[in-house]
Amino acid sequence: MQAPAAAIPVFFLAGGTGISAETLGNMILQQFPEVEFTRHKYPFITTVEQALKVVEVMDAACTDEVQALAFSTVAPDDVRNALGTTRAAMIDMFGSHLDTVERLLHVQAARASGSAHGLGDIGRYDARMKAVEFAIEHDDGQSLRHLAKADLILTAPSRCGKTPTTMYLALTHGLLVANYPLVDEDFESTSLPRPIAPYRDKLFGLLSTPTRLSQVRSERRPGSKYASLAQCSWELRSAEALFRQQRIPYVDSSTMSVEEIAAVIQQQRAGGPRPG
Repeated sequence: MQAPAAAIPVFFLAGGTGISAETLGNMILQQFPEVEFTRHKYPFITTVEQALKVVEVMDAACTDEVQALAFSTVAPDDVRNALGTTRAAMIDMFGSHLDTVERLLHVQAARASGSAHGLGDIGRYDARMKAVEFAIEHDDGQSLRHLAKADLILTAPSRCGKTPTTMYLALTHGLLVANYPLVDEDFESTSLPRPIAPYRDKLFGLLSTPTRLSQVRSERRPGSKYASLAQCSWELRSAEALFRQQRIPYVDSSTMSVEEIAAVIQQQRAGGPRPG
């Protein structure tokens, strides 16, 4: 099938923050890498009036050539029904799935707005907030004070995805994650850098490709040695050699989403196959 020439408008709709709609929707869209999408997020849709205003926006995005897509995690029936009047193709993440679970459990669902990311378990919420604070304090080697408390320490050359992966694991899974940057001096020896050497069993490495790393670094410091293809190639080769020498599990993050990186890390932590 030939991909459409025009970009497809995609809408993520939710009664809460929209994290679930966006995550689940993007998982599906990633299966169509040849198609261009323009993404729009509409969280906190809790009334029929709000839903109908969003319908107007979605309908305006539909043309004779292009039909918009909408991924929805809105739960209340009246709001869902209002959204369902759109000309856009609606992928309802609750819909019949929620009905099926109701039948299986013989229990009526609450269908509450934003329930996917409500406080729910207060203890779990508090743990995630503490994990985020820990991640901020220990980002990019800024603090080494509490590394012994870390569940995980990510290490990699600069701009390989340490910070977004750290924050995702903290916010989504409540893990205490620190990250430590590998710099030129760290490659002068086959030993682990002194600050993280005592925590070898907590380490996980991230790599990239020279081209991708150079591209990302050039956005920050164009024309610099730091962003040069030669420097990026050397750092990545040196980091991989260090990971192999020290038997540190690692993954190439260049073509992976943060969700996929986190899933690989979680699998390794659970005793699954060691990547790299």
